[in-house]
Amino acid sequence: MSDLQKSPSYALAAAIIGASLIVGTLVVSAAVYKVKALNKNLSVTGSAERIIRSDTVKWKAHVTRSVMGDGLAAGSRSLRQDLNSALEHLAQNGIADKEVNAASMEVTPTCGGQNQYYGSQDCGPNPIIGYTLTQSFTVESPEVDKITDVSRNAATALLEKGIVFSSDSIDYYYSKLTDLKLDMLSEATRDAKARAGRIAAATGAKLGSVQSASMGVFQITAVNSTEISDYGAYDTSTIDKKVTAVVRAAFALP
Repeated sequence: MSDLQKSPSYALAAAIIGASLIVGTLVVSAAVYKVKALNKNLSVTGSAERIIRSDTVKWKAHVTRSVMGDGLAAGSRSLRQDLNSALEHLAQNGIADKEVNAASMEVTPTCGGQNQYYGSQDCGPNPIIGYTLTQSFTVESPEVDKITDVSRNAATALLEKGIVFSSDSIDYYYSKLTDLKLDMLSEATRDAKARAGRIAAATGAKLGSVQSASMGVFQITAVNSTEISDYGAYDTSTIDKKVTAVVRAAFALP
């Protein structure tokens, strides 16, 4: 053994190097174990789709009257008559009174001058030369097809009677969405498991139990729509809809 090897400084350096090698080996071993542990799970995405038909319709419409500045009282009475005529038309077409909800009358001033508005009920420095009276109502019913047909023909029928009638919107909903979501989540989870099973079998691995699962957003779109939203979509413009559910799941690989 040389004099250098006998020196205290040489012994200290050797000890430090040896300890470093041991620590380095442990770190590498831990990293390898972590990588192997991570590879014990197989993550997949499952999905389910269904075509549903809306079972609830909500139709919003209104009648209007325009009057001169001194004709507010008479215009209000005429508008009530117009509303009654509209409701009679609905009743004659099989829409029950309990399905109709009338809102409060709205009065909007018609301004003279430069026709500038200063707030919803104020013409500012311009004179009020008249008013537009609006009476809105909403029909909500499970009879989707009937309400849809009435909404399409109401304007023509009432305009022929001298009533200014307009449809605001018609929206379609599905009332059993909560139960549907639960069923579709089960379907999507089964689809995820089937996909994971095929992947595991192709690699010679054995599929274990579910380690984690998370639900993605629901997409409710028109049947032929390609619309997708990170926050989920809910189409109300069509009677028939496509519902898509997504589940992300991780399975153990024993």
